[in-house]
Amino acid sequence: MARECGVTVVPMWVTIGGRQYRDSELSMEDLIGETVDGVSTSGPAPGELARAVEVADTGDGALVLTVSRRMSAVYDAARLASQLLDGRSVAVLDTGTAAGAQGLVVLAAARAARAGQPLSAVVAAAERAAHGARLVATLPSLDHLARGGRVPGAASWGARWLGLHPLFEFREGKVRPLRPARGREGACQRIIALWAAGLERERGLGARLHVAALHAQDPEIAEVLLREVCSQVQPATSFIASFTPVMVAHTGPSLAGLAWWWEEP
Repeated sequence: MARECGVTVVPMWVTIGGRQYRDSELSMEDLIGETVDGVSTSGPAPGELARAVEVADTGDGALVLTVSRRMSAVYDAARLASQLLDGRSVAVLDTGTAAGAQGLVVLAAARAARAGQPLSAVVAAAERAAHGARLVATLPSLDHLARGGRVPGAASWGARWLGLHPLFEFREGKVRPLRPARGREGACQRIIALWAAGLERERGLGARLHVAALHAQDPEIAEVLLREVCSQVQPATSFIASFTPVMVAHTGPSLAGLAWWWEEP
């Protein structure tokens, strides 16, 4: 999709046992069995981003869209990279999100660029998508987050004992915990309910839906989520994709979710 849309992807980095890998070089299986202490992640360096812009820019400017600055320092690296590129028109935008939601923002910008719009209009298109983008995800347990110190161990134990699947939303740069669900099916139902909450309003406005169903080693759950969405509305954009090892390194395996935004006329 990136290649078809004229998008250049600059991978994040994953370090396992002291050895660095580009996110695109790893499979999810490469992380299985690794301890939290043995895995770390980082963003691309300013030089990597500057080189990517030099290759991608055909003379009419470039827009660098980064994962939320609350999650990574890549936004600051991109700002520095833009300063290294004298004579080029480079804009940098924090999408405020990640994973498939970031992908939907990138695709919105790419559509504007391919339509021949100037850089300022491409930035505006990305800002509209970023403002509306939502990502709701679920995990079977908090064990991995507890081992990494991101949630108390007691919370992890309690959720496991009660058979609860934690849910969280990532929107406008902030991670917000949601009410957990009982079991995987209940988690899927909760995600669809959150997506459908504004459905009638958006239909009434004639808005177009852009949606991505996401998974980590379990495409079936993504297929279920996307099938349910498509049974209620015909999306303008829809795809299934895997979370990458960079995100799973922080959350643990079996992560699944739905990303979407409504493009109002």
